[in-house]
Amino acid sequence: MTATVPSLALALLCLLRAGAEVPVQPGFDAEKFAGTWHVAAAVSNCSVFLKMKDAMKSSIVTISFTPEGDLAMKLMWPLLDKCQTFEQLFQRSEPLGHYTGTSAQEKRDLRVMETDYGRYAIMHELHQSGREPSTALQLLTREQDVSPQLLQKFKELIPTVKGLTEDMLAVLPQSGECQEGAGWHTR
Repeated sequence: MTATVPSLALALLCLLRAGAEVPVQPGFDAEKFAGTWHVAAAVSNCSVFLKMKDAMKSSIVTISFTPEGDLAMKLMWPLLDKCQTFEQLFQRSEPLGHYTGTSAQEKRDLRVMETDYGRYAIMHELHQSGREPSTALQLLTREQDVSPQLLQKFKELIPTVKGLTEDMLAVLPQSGECQEGAGWHTR
């Protein structure tokens, strides 16, 4: 009996590690994924996000890929009286649909968990910096409107991600602000 207890504990630990692995869209196609997306909903345990989530509005993400397969992301976010533009480059990793970003102060792990390419995508990001690591999920849509079915699917995913709870969710209201080419300014 005493020999089975450590074996059982080891098996449970392996299952927990296997369950902690974030899935990536099977057969990910970068060409189909590239283009403009709207951030329709987000959930994160980041303290900055949690303080700002009730005042946030939908933003626009433009995704492109370098010839090497790296993911370039341009985010236009309405903040106060102006639009902020943030640009990030993530290096391609394995499997396809998995990207990493590293700077002197932080590491980011980005995964396209699920997408149908034409209507929605669900992305997972793990961010590690000098502070506590944070986890986020984003529901991206090609149109500003998000269907109740997609939103429900997104909500059902939240408890499956370690560290996230539904009270951390922000369903972002539509915004006519920060449309590319509509007079937005960068920081």
